[in-house]
Amino acid sequence: MKLIFWLSGMLLSLPTLAQQPAQNLILITLDGVRWQEVFNGADSTLLFDPVFSRDTAAARKQFWAPTPEARRQLLLPFLWNMTAKEGQLYGNRQRGSRVNVSNPFWFSYPGYNEILSGYADERINSNDKKDNPNTTVLEFLNNQPAYRGKVAVFSSWDVIEAAVNEEKTGIPASSANEPTHPVSAVDSLLSDMTSLVPNEFGNGVRSDYLTYFSARSYLKRQKPKVLFLSYDEPDDLAHAGRYHDHLRQLRMIDTWMADLWKLIQSMPEYAGKTAILVTTDHGRGHTPKARWKDHGTKTPDSYQMWLAAFGAGVAPTGEQSGGPVLYQNQVAATMAKLLGFDFKCEHPVGPAVTAVLKTSR
Repeated sequence: MKLIFWLSGMLLSLPTLAQQPAQNLILITLDGVRWQEVFNGADSTLLFDPVFSRDTAAARKQFWAPTPEARRQLLLPFLWNMTAKEGQLYGNRQRGSRVNVSNPFWFSYPGYNEILSGYADERINSNDKKDNPNTTVLEFLNNQPAYRGKVAVFSSWDVIEAAVNEEKTGIPASSANEPTHPVSAVDSLLSDMTSLVPNEFGNGVRSDYLTYFSARSYLKRQKPKVLFLSYDEPDDLAHAGRYHDHLRQLRMIDTWMADLWKLIQSMPEYAGKTAILVTTDHGRGHTPKARWKDHGTKTPDSYQMWLAAFGAGVAPTGEQSGGPVLYQNQVAATMAKLLGFDFKCEHPVGPAVTAVLKTSR
């Protein structure tokens, strides 16, 4: 009888165990990356045009394949392998999966505010570096006892410091012009490189590789429970009309995601306990004639975006088809829900994408 009661208790506990939330979360944003590349790989109208790909032979060799499935695997192998095995990927409009921004501007700061606060605020209508008046999910999580002082931000674009309102929240936000206080030889080198190696896109932008390795060093040393990692150069390269370089940057970021995943699986604080969300702040034009270099309300369809999730607490259902339209304002609540919280604050918040969450069967 004791054995029967023990077995019954174990069976009753299995659904609860299956629904345990993640303990850590990493949000990664790739600025200005279209759903078209994520789901179809390289676009021939841009890849084979010497105006956008200076060395078309090299571009073809690196990124071209006869099918969209093969091309996207060349471009983002880690993202596709992870979402196929233990995650989800939304936004392939060719399969009826749609993800849209809900703010009316379709450019960066309004997008980052919407991602982080779950609220499309029309007061944020420029890319000026002004502190975000809205409570973000990062601030909300940092106010939870188990997460206090365990939230960090690393970005290439310095406006992200304002988007997370570093001054108000006290959340450390490292970016292009953020002063650092190195505590190791690695940090000292990264700080020197940030200061001394100029970025071709201006003073407000740090090279993405410096952002990644700075975040990597911090994660190994400080072990944050929530990390926001924001890359900027894909958008800068697109604005410059450098399509081949844009693709190479995406491939490099995919390599860094693979490295980050390998790293956290080697650390007991993170292994099997960490969810990762990957998304973008906006889309962009379709082709050279449809202003591929641009986005915003004058560029049709640049409200179209995509969302990936994988890791702890994420239902492994792979690439999505059909379903309701999802919105950028749902990312924040989804982040909180993956950690077991309901994100509520002084402004409206888009609902969590509950289909992301792993549940018992």
